Amino acid sequence: MKVVFHEEFHRCYTPDPAAAQGRMEAVVEAVGDRFSFVKARPATSEQIGRAHSSRHMKSVSSAGLYEIAALAAGGAVQAALIGMKEPAFALIRPPGHHASRDHSWGFCYFNNMAIALLELRAQRLIRSALVLDIDLHFGDGTVDILGGQGWVRIHNPSSRDRELYLKEVEEAIAGEPVDMIGVSAGFDYHQDDWGGLLTTEDYGQIARWVRKAASQWGSGCFAVLEGGYNHQVLGENVVAFLEGLS
Repeated sequence: MKVVFHEEFHRCYTPDPAAAQGRMEAVVEAVGDRFSFVKARPATSEQIGRAHSSRHMKSVSSAGLYEIAALAAGGAVQAALIGMKEPAFALIRPPGHHASRDHSWGFCYFNNMAIALLELRAQRLIRSALVLDIDLHFGDGTVDILGGQGWVRIHNPSSRDRELYLKEVEEAIAGEPVDMIGVSAGFDYHQDDWGGLLTTEDYGQIARWVRKAASQWGSGCFAVLEGGYNHQVLGENVVAFLEGLS
């Protein structure tokens, strides 16, 4: 299994929690040598432009955040392409699921998931996709960009009961087969993070369901890092997810 990463993601590009020192370090240390790392490459302006308006791209550039946001988006594209053949994880930041076509908020700038799936479509590698967003917060940007397109279905589990949440995830994955499953993997629903709901083992179980569905359907699967802000548990949560996906 491949983990797409770049040392630039260690950089504190803004004062927000997604860019906090130690966040990526915690994950890299926990992953260790269990999985193979692939160096991320920036997304092209053409790839980003499929998901975002030129006005928004100029706004991100004016804020001095274009390079790091493009690198994250490119890492997601690489993970999606790898995911056509084997499970892959984009260990990237900034996150992306709050980035809409023409604006963004919530520590996001470019929508990494949308850019990745639109690239797969542009290359005619997929006809259909499922986006499973397990972040604590609703992925409004992903819905804004992809929600009106009939080839992709998006599911954001919303139950505040742990068992019902997991049941909702399982049912979403057990739906109509698709060519690609993309997981917006936020880990801030963990019991020791902002959401206070899921266990570390739950992330492994969710990933196993994704992997099982992909195997049954003959489809690809990949995930991109979204939220997760308690550095003490983030690494082990990501590792649990990676082990389940692989």
